[in-house]
Amino acid sequence: MNQQVLIQAHQRIQPFIHNTPVLTSRLLDEIAGAHVYFKCENFQKMGAFKMRGASNAILSLTQEERQKGVVTHSSGNFAQAVALAANQLGVKSYIVMPKNAPQVKKDAVRAYGGEIIESESTPIDREEMADKIRIETGATFLHPSNQDEVIYGNATAAMELLQEHPDLDYLMAPVGGGGLIAGTALAAHYFGNNCKVIGGEPSQADDAFRSLQSGKIEFNDSVNTVADGLRTNLGDRNFPIIQQHVERIILVDEDEIIQAMKLIWERLKIIIEPSCAVPFAALIKERDNFKNKNIGIILSGGNVDVKNLPF
Repeated sequence: MNQQVLIQAHQRIQPFIHNTPVLTSRLLDEIAGAHVYFKCENFQKMGAFKMRGASNAILSLTQEERQKGVVTHSSGNFAQAVALAANQLGVKSYIVMPKNAPQVKKDAVRAYGGEIIESESTPIDREEMADKIRIETGATFLHPSNQDEVIYGNATAAMELLQEHPDLDYLMAPVGGGGLIAGTALAAHYFGNNCKVIGGEPSQADDAFRSLQSGKIEFNDSVNTVADGLRTNLGDRNFPIIQQHVERIILVDEDEIIQAMKLIWERLKIIIEPSCAVPFAALIKERDNFKNKNIGIILSGGNVDVKNLPF
């Protein structure tokens, strides 16, 4: 793995993604006690950074593999990302979604051209169904967060942010399955100027925090958090990157997440999902440690059910 791999990933996906804007707010800077640069992946195609990883994974396939299609399991943003990226490239996509996934998410996947196969909602059921489709169709399986090509694609958000603001002291991102924080950490390592990476994670789903402490991948017994995009756990491809390149993970409580989300809605005038607010909540919580620093935050996505806001 070297810098060139990330540069190639960025060049590969550029025609298929948006170079998303970076927003700032004097008032949010005051609240955080730092200079904060928000990389707005909520403005990405399909509304989240996942478009980057999905596009890179599909573009990395051979012509023969593309003809057989791709399969993934996801109830959220990765489902939409794979459906849209595959559609743009004329590739068939099979999306395994739990029966209880929100209808609005299923509708979005269908609108992007994905074929939905429903399964029971446990991770085991979803994986088994995806594997069955892979065997039957010859489609290539794409993992939402634990796959090199997906991680490299995700890295491009932080790469763009560092191109615009090369003097960042810290990069912060939410931690769920680990694909975004791992990509962000690689970008900081290869393109940052002594830039450290810090993850934000809900206290109610603190498996990555515990994994860094124990040195092995930990799991959650329950994940009762409003940050629904962060309920998954780390994988064997992203965990070693996180161990090597992520400084630490800051845990935040539910009310801190909701408050941070509300601040971004009110002050930046943009829609973000709860998972997206977690790193900003982490920054506010530990503001004394980041006084007057330049901080980049990856706003991971904006696919939120506006009829069901937590505030």
